[in-house]
Amino acid sequence: MESKEIVLVKFFAPWCGHCKRLAPDFEKAAAELITNEPPVELIKVDCTVEKKTCEKYGVSGYPSLKIFRNGQYSQDYNGGRTADAIIKYMKGQAGPSVVVLSSKKDFDKFTSSDDYVVVGYFDSESKLKDSYFKVADTERDRFSFGHVTDKSLFKDYSDDIVVYVPKKLHNKFDTNEIKYDGNYDTDKIKEFLTYDTVGLVGVRTIGNLFQFTKKPLVVVYWNIDFALNPKGSNYWRNRVAKVAQDYKRKVHFAISSKEEFSHEVQEYGLGDRSTSDKPIVAAQTKDGKFFMDTEFSVENLKNFVEDLVKGKLKPYLKSEPEPDTQGDVKVIVGRSFKKMVMESDQDILLEFYAPWCGHCKKLAPIYDELGKKLARENIMIAKMDATANDVPPPFEVQGLVRFIFLLFYYFRLNWADFYFANLISQDDEIHQFAIL
Repeated sequence: MESKEIVLVKFFAPWCGHCKRLAPDFEKAAAELITNEPPVELIKVDCTVEKKTCEKYGVSGYPSLKIFRNGQYSQDYNGGRTADAIIKYMKGQAGPSVVVLSSKKDFDKFTSSDDYVVVGYFDSESKLKDSYFKVADTERDRFSFGHVTDKSLFKDYSDDIVVYVPKKLHNKFDTNEIKYDGNYDTDKIKEFLTYDTVGLVGVRTIGNLFQFTKKPLVVVYWNIDFALNPKGSNYWRNRVAKVAQDYKRKVHFAISSKEEFSHEVQEYGLGDRSTSDKPIVAAQTKDGKFFMDTEFSVENLKNFVEDLVKGKLKPYLKSEPEPDTQGDVKVIVGRSFKKMVMESDQDILLEFYAPWCGHCKKLAPIYDELGKKLARENIMIAKMDATANDVPPPFEVQGLVRFIFLLFYYFRLNWADFYFANLISQDDEIHQFAIL
C-alpha cells in the first residue's frame, strides 16, 4: 500500500453477518472510487487468516474500516455503510487536506465561511508546519484547513496556526481569532482544535459532539437557528456567556437546539417543558445528570451553576417502577440499581437491552433458561431496560439505542471489579462467561 495515496481497508471475518451485508456496497463503492482523481482503492483483509495484521491495527470488531495514506494508518472510517455514503465520504478524504491560500482574495473567501476554519501561516519549512499537515490529514472531516502562501498576509502571524471564528458567532466575550500557543506535538494541536476553539459558550450540534466531552458540561436548549434567527440565537448565547465568564476552566458551557436534541431533553425528564419559549437548562457531571427547575434568567442560571459546582444538587435518575415480584432473571431499574447491584453480596451478570432490539428478543428465551440453570448458584442473572432507566457512572450505556444492540456487564462481588462484554451468543457461551 506504500505507493497508494489513500486506501480504505475493510477488516472482516467470513462468518460475520454484518460483513456479509456490507460486502455488496463495499464492492460497488470500490468500482467507482478507483476511477476517482486521485484514485481511492478499497481492499479487504480476512482477520481469520491475517491475524497479526489485524492485531497490529487494533481490530476489535467486524467489519472495521480504516483509512491508510501512503501505506501508513491515518484514521478510522467514520462514514455511513452504504455504497453512496462510502463514496461521498472517501471522495472528501481524497486529494489535498489543506487549501492553498495564495492571495488575499483566497484568504477572505476561505475565512468568510459559516463554520470555524483553521489557517496555517508558514513561509518556510518547520516542525510545526509538518505537524499541521499531518493533523489536517486526520482531522479533515472535522475541520477545514488552509495554508497561507501570500507573504503580504504575514503581518500578524508567522509559523503560526490560527482558528477563525465565523462572523455569525462573534461576540464581546470571545476573541475572533484563536492562536495556537503550543509546540509541534500533533496530539496537542488536535486537543487545541477540539476543545479550545468553541469559545466560552460553544454551539453544540450532533455534528460536533466530539468537542463537548469534558465535564461538568452545562447545556442550554433553545430554538437555536443562526441562519434564520441569528439575533435571537446570539441573544441567549450572550446571556449564558455572562455566567460562563466566571467559571472558565471549571465548567464548560454550550447551547443546543431543542429540536435537534429532543431525545436528550426527554432523557433529562424535561419533555413537558420543550414547548416553552424560554431556554431550558441541563448539566452533566461525573456524578450524573441535573436540570434547572426554575425559569431561565441570568441570575437563576448563575445560582444553578454555583450549586452544581458545590455539589448541592441531587442528580436526576430516570427509572421505571420497581417490580412487585422477581423471577429467575432479576429486573433492575434505575432506582434499584445501587441496592441490587452496587450493594449486592452476589456476582451479577447484567444485560442492558432495548425492547425493540431484534437480537435482544432472540436472546430472551436463552437468557431466561440461563437464569433457571443458575438460580441456585451465587450468581445473579439480571436485566435492565436501558431505554427506560438510568445507571450511575461509571456504568454508562450511552448510545445503546442507536449503536449497540446488546450490552453486558459482569459484576464481581460488591462491584469492586466489573467486566464488559458485547455478547450476541448461544446459551453455552453465555453460561461459560457467567461462571468464569
